[in-house]
Amino acid sequence: MTKNLQTGISTTGMTRRNMLKTTAAAALIGAVKTAFPSGAFAAGAGPEVTGVKLGFIALTDSAPLIIAKEKGFFDKHGLPETDVAKQASWGATRDNLVLGGAANGIDGAHILSPLPYLMHTGKVTQNNKPVPMAILARLNLDSQGISVAKEYAETGVQLDSSKLKAAFEKKKAEGKEIKAAMTFPGGTHDLWIRYWLAAGGIDPNKDVSTIVVPPPQMVANMKVGNMDVFCVGEPWNEQLVNQGIGFTAATTGELWKGHPEKALGLRAEWIEKNPNAAKALLMAVMEAQQWCESMDNKAEMADILGKRQWFNVPTKDVLGRLKGDINYGNGREVKATDLYMKFWKDGASYPFKSHDTWFMTENIRWGNLPASTDIKALVNQVNREDVWREAAKDLGVAAADIPASSSRGKETFFDGKVFDPENPSAYLDSLSIKAVA
Repeated sequence: MTKNLQTGISTTGMTRRNMLKTTAAAALIGAVKTAFPSGAFAAGAGPEVTGVKLGFIALTDSAPLIIAKEKGFFDKHGLPETDVAKQASWGATRDNLVLGGAANGIDGAHILSPLPYLMHTGKVTQNNKPVPMAILARLNLDSQGISVAKEYAETGVQLDSSKLKAAFEKKKAEGKEIKAAMTFPGGTHDLWIRYWLAAGGIDPNKDVSTIVVPPPQMVANMKVGNMDVFCVGEPWNEQLVNQGIGFTAATTGELWKGHPEKALGLRAEWIEKNPNAAKALLMAVMEAQQWCESMDNKAEMADILGKRQWFNVPTKDVLGRLKGDINYGNGREVKATDLYMKFWKDGASYPFKSHDTWFMTENIRWGNLPASTDIKALVNQVNREDVWREAAKDLGVAAADIPASSSRGKETFFDGKVFDPENPSAYLDSLSIKAVA
């Protein structure tokens, strides 16, 4: 079982009672859509509201929301009162989404792609109460990192985590605990570090203890020896290297090139009550993603993100990996790689259903969702790629930038494993280390 020091939520499999509540969530979605059918306000002269309350975590992939605020894209699309508020952790993001904007929480957020699903099923909410959620867009591809404490530098560990096995076994024989930190159980960082460890023959459920640490606290915790390895987004891996505390073994783009990462998630009820505003919000974020994609804007973007009210970090901690310049901190340094964060290129903004299918499959793999989960039905409830397509059309997005299908097809990982979204069970069967039978 994952030790969740941040959320206090159990990460064991879903009970029959929770399964019934998942069904209840689907029923509630249907009721909400009946009461507020999409397009009900289509005759209106624009957004139904003048703003939306959004949350973000201090991670580079929150940039589209921050840039939309700083560069006036929210204003341009009729949402001048949009608030983009910093959240202390993913647990806080979840709690504020449960409250909703009307109750001094938030309506939507820059969020770990699996988290809306875990909330929608009631998996990570108080009393397992489902909170109907929706994903409107992906915010980025690639550029997270798996970093390791300096004490393991001599192992030479990079993409192959098996180089840590002997060192971990030695430390455990001395009675010490091996701690692998991620940012939320079942979230992207949890899945990346688990995949990396398991690919090298290290069982994340047996050979290490996984702990939850909010992204901005990763470097400080590594500095005082609270963890051996961690997975988090930028700028925290780069800051770790800049401070000489540890090194990056691999970036997540090396595990799965062009992988999906964060999403724009909103309460389903808010979208159905405010369909025009939801589309306006999405258009503002999409324009911001296009701005973020340009290499000409990277330096300015790093300056903006580094500001006190946003990340409160030196610009240098943000800029390098934003451009694809990676100092791994172990003597390996590369320039102008294609491992930089994509905000628009390669369909980065479009929320492929096939990608959400992988996230759900991995959550089944590690026991966060029951094996009986109807993945396709769940993805169809939460993923609102239809709204993305409407927004893209109204924004005048080039046809070449609008995916023809909601599936990106088969995906191949660094260890040769292949995920076919049409056959998730075959993928699960191919994995030797997993919690599910």
